[in-house]
Amino acid sequence: MATVLSEGRQQAGWRDYLELTKPKVVVLMLITSLVGMFLATRAGVPWTVLVFGNLGIGLCAGAAAAVNHVVDRRIDAVMARTHKRPLAEGRISPLLALGFALALALLGMLLLLTFTNPLCAWLTLASLLGYAVIYTGFLKRATPQNIVIGGLAGAAPPLLGWVAVTGHVSAEPLLLVLIIFAWTPPHFWALAIHRKEEYAKAKIPMLPVTHGEHYTKLHILLYTLVLLAASLLPYAIHMSGPLYLGCALLLGLGFVRWAWVLYRGSRPHAAIKTFKYSIGYLFALFIALLVDHYLLLNL
Repeated sequence: MATVLSEGRQQAGWRDYLELTKPKVVVLMLITSLVGMFLATRAGVPWTVLVFGNLGIGLCAGAAAAVNHVVDRRIDAVMARTHKRPLAEGRISPLLALGFALALALLGMLLLLTFTNPLCAWLTLASLLGYAVIYTGFLKRATPQNIVIGGLAGAAPPLLGWVAVTGHVSAEPLLLVLIIFAWTPPHFWALAIHRKEEYAKAKIPMLPVTHGEHYTKLHILLYTLVLLAASLLPYAIHMSGPLYLGCALLLGLGFVRWAWVLYRGSRPHAAIKTFKYSIGYLFALFIALLVDHYLLLNL
């Protein structure tokens, strides 16, 4: 075993370390963080906060993802979606991955403390610990509501971006957190239905495994309706204007449609298609918030 790991470490390259950070997930998080920054001010965001603030948030998110790889390495090895990950195949050792995560976290915190403010830095650390320790280390294996409870950590980036600029928490970024919090269960449960057998094999108590697909599909539909309502709140409190309202309605009704198709079981591969739509939905919704914000400033 030691020989295999030793050979794996020799073969590890920069792409393996990049994969540890889950870059696609981090990019989506940074988009919401960026939007939070721009929504927080009517003036421009200082370039130091824009660059180093997002870099710090991204590094801390990457650190949390690396810890996730370490904790889940045995689970990843038995799942088709993840069995080629660097730790699952032994290309990187757990100790090296933890050292890498620690270095990313320390650098990220240093950047946030230097270029933003202490509140942003400590909230980012809390988010890191919430995902890496509470969700990955405990909730994921403890309850089928794991993604609901643990989703708060993943919903934090727009709040972090807002606080990086303003130095305080207010109602507006908390609404953005609520949107992502409501988005997380239907997003992940759709994937969990698609990968139900793999989660069962890995003995992870995801909702489709513990309560069945019909129960999960019903909850996806209900959470999607909650998400639609939550997505209209920025307009209700005059945080955004008609452009955002129209986009939120169109995108939200599109998500509800896919949730309904999944619930009815009327199309093949509806679960993975719902999952993919959910990614585009979140990206487009936050871009609509940003565009609407600048249109309102120019009126």
